[in-house]
Amino acid sequence: MSTESPEKSQRHNARMARKKEVVDASMAKASELRGVVIVNTGNGKGKSSSAFGLIARALGHNMKVGVVQFIKGKSTTGEEAFFRRFPEVSYHVMGEGFTWETQDRDRDIAKAQEAWKTSRKLLSDEAIALVVLDELNIALKYGYLDIEQVLTDLKLRPSTQHVMITGRGAPQMLIDYADTVTELKEVKHAYKAGVAAQAGIEW
Repeated sequence: MSTESPEKSQRHNARMARKKEVVDASMAKASELRGVVIVNTGNGKGKSSSAFGLIARALGHNMKVGVVQFIKGKSTTGEEAFFRRFPEVSYHVMGEGFTWETQDRDRDIAKAQEAWKTSRKLLSDEAIALVVLDELNIALKYGYLDIEQVLTDLKLRPSTQHVMITGRGAPQMLIDYADTVTELKEVKHAYKAGVAAQAGIEW
């Protein structure tokens, strides 16, 4: 049984009714159906994890998905092992590890450019509903790829294709072009307390 006073319940109901009107009006205006570009950036954990959640959602809607992982590639992740089970997912790990691991800028540039060639193929395929470009922001941040070329290729993709881009340091030009941008902020991280990355909870 509720212990709230009738007056408090009435005020709450009135607030929720007003809020519903605002939300309904906002949703009514958002009627355009087209592909969107989503960017997850910032120093907080969860940028790639969010992208892989979006892949799961797309698969639930019987969509085809393309994944290109820039920078990463030294070891197999749980996400890669899982999503490679699905024939609907075209999965490409194109990096050789983070920059502090490779310590070879020329090779990093060559690998990033090779990865972009693969990305362009996915971005031109009308059958692929979602393209995830994991850690692309890092490649752009370090100048491995030309931001102008990347934006041109994004603009030329099929009109209904969605793209999610992850990585720290998203360039302003990409932020300006994207439809949705989220900056994840680190508050605490177990790694800094000495906790190692583990299966199922990779850092």
